[in-house]
Amino acid sequence: MSTSTAPAAVRIEHLSMRYGRSPVLALSDVDMVVHEGEFVCFLGRSGCGKSTLLSLVAGLEEPTAGTIDHGGRRVGMMFQDSGLFPWLTVQGNIELALRLSGVPRSTWSARVAELLDVVRLPGVQKKRPHELSGGMRQRVALARTLAQDCQVLLMDEPFAALDAITRDAMHDEIERIAAERALTVLFVTHNVREAVRLGDRVILMQPGPGRVASELDVELARPRRMDDAEIAVRAAYLHDLLDEQAGSKEEKAA
Repeated sequence: MSTSTAPAAVRIEHLSMRYGRSPVLALSDVDMVVHEGEFVCFLGRSGCGKSTLLSLVAGLEEPTAGTIDHGGRRVGMMFQDSGLFPWLTVQGNIELALRLSGVPRSTWSARVAELLDVVRLPGVQKKRPHELSGGMRQRVALARTLAQDCQVLLMDEPFAALDAITRDAMHDEIERIAAERALTVLFVTHNVREAVRLGDRVILMQPGPGRVASELDVELARPRRMDDAEIAVRAAYLHDLLDEQAGSKEEKAA
């Protein structure tokens, strides 16, 4: 089943968000459907509401108007910072998520080992976050998110702080895990090539107020690589759209 014909995993209708008494809307009248198993990347300049959108889908904030429906599916979220508790071991960090998810204590050790195998980081249960590289910490953060048995995975620039080699390896990993677990992924990035590398669809957002400007169905076979020629072509197209946005904003300011 193609993702375009799959059931809706997240349905967003007329979504708007205003913080406090600010006259500026962070998001304005956003409508979209993300289908089961779809990997959707959100791209746009700072201030276009990408992270706000993910926070609303995660239920971390309440919208000013509109609705978000994920049909009771479990939602997990990853951030740019791994957010691991430094005083806990890797095992302790993942067990915390298992406890909050109501998983029986008797299964915790086995589940932690299983999840670390999933992210290809076996045998690090007793290490603390400061003993791990940035890429390893993000793998642990991913394992902790997967411990919630989420069906919808929200990722807010999770690889932005990683070096290029580590980032490319993480691209392979999240692509593999999303396919193996049939996850629906909403992924925020500022990196145009990353969006095309990962996404089934790229949604370009525009600031002032934040809204959907355009969409691109990537339609490239997997696996993909950042330096693929077809990725470069689509990335250039998206760059042009971003440049047009910037130009329009400057004209209005003038």
